[in-house]
Amino acid sequence: MQLFFPTVIPAEGAEYRPPLYPIPWALSPFDHFYFAAPIAATYPGDPVWDYRYGGIYFRPDVIHTGIDLPAPRGAEVLAAGPGTVVWAGIGLYSGSKYNLKDPFGLAVAIRHDFGYKNQPLYTVYAHMDEVDVIVGQWVNTGDVVGNVGDTGMTTGPHLHFEVRLGENDFWKTRNPELWVSPPQGYGVLVGRVMSTYGERLDSYLVMLKSLDTEKQYSVKTYGPLTVNSDAYYNENVVLGDLPAGVYELNIPYGAMNRKVNIQILPGQITYFSFYGYKFYDFTAPSTPETGVP
Repeated sequence: MQLFFPTVIPAEGAEYRPPLYPIPWALSPFDHFYFAAPIAATYPGDPVWDYRYGGIYFRPDVIHTGIDLPAPRGAEVLAAGPGTVVWAGIGLYSGSKYNLKDPFGLAVAIRHDFGYKNQPLYTVYAHMDEVDVIVGQWVNTGDVVGNVGDTGMTTGPHLHFEVRLGENDFWKTRNPELWVSPPQGYGVLVGRVMSTYGERLDSYLVMLKSLDTEKQYSVKTYGPLTVNSDAYYNENVVLGDLPAGVYELNIPYGAMNRKVNIQILPGQITYFSFYGYKFYDFTAPSTPETGVP
C-alpha cells in the first residue's frame, strides 16, 4: 500500500483553541474522550478538513488512518495521556528500525495505562523532526515526546496523530476525534450516512454551516478500506471542534440539497443518521449489548 502525507499549512488568521475539557471527559456512558490534544492550544487545533480520519487522497486505496494537526516545524509534541513508550524512532509502519524510507518517518507510539473495555489503547505521533523519549520510558499527559517535523512520506511539517485500539497496528485505528477531549464550549458531530436502501455512502460530501457565524465546514465520509468505526456509534463521518450553537446540516442526495437544522451542545456528541430519500433520524444508536436505544 502506498502512503503519502500532504503538506499541512495553517490557515492565515486561524483561530486558536480554548482550553480542553478535563480528561477523562464523557457525558454519555458510550463516550471516551480520554486524551488531551497532542499539540498546544497556541496552535490551530482542528484537523485539516480533507485529511481527517478515513479521508481518501490520490488513490481509492490510500485512506487516512489518523488526523493531521497543523503546527510549525519544531513545535512540541505532547503525550496525549499517561503510558509507556513502546516505539521511538524510524520504522513504525514497516516494523523495521532500519527502514529509512518508512512513511511515518520519526514516530512515537505510547501504550496507555488505561485501556478500553479490556483492550489496550495506543496513540501514535508521526513525521516528527526529533524524538525525545526512548522505548520503555513512562510519560505523563503533556510531557514532551518530540518536535513537529516532516520526516517520512510527507511534503511539509505537521503532526500525524492516531488512536489504536486492541493492538499497536496500522489496521486497528479509531477516529481520534472521538477520543480527544473537545475544547471548552465546543462539541462533536457524529453521523452515519447511508443511501435510501441502507448502503453506506463512502467518501460522500457532508456540509455544515453555523447559523450564528455563517462559517462553513466540509467533511467527507470514510473511505471503504483500512479504517474502523466505533462499536457504539458505527459512524462513517465525524466533525469535531465545532463551537456550540445551531447549524444547518446539508447532505446532497438525488440532485437536491437535504438540509436540516441541528444543535451542537458544548462538550457533547450530536448524533444523526441519514437515509437518502428517507431523510434524517436523530435517534441514538442501539447499545451493542442489548440492541435497545
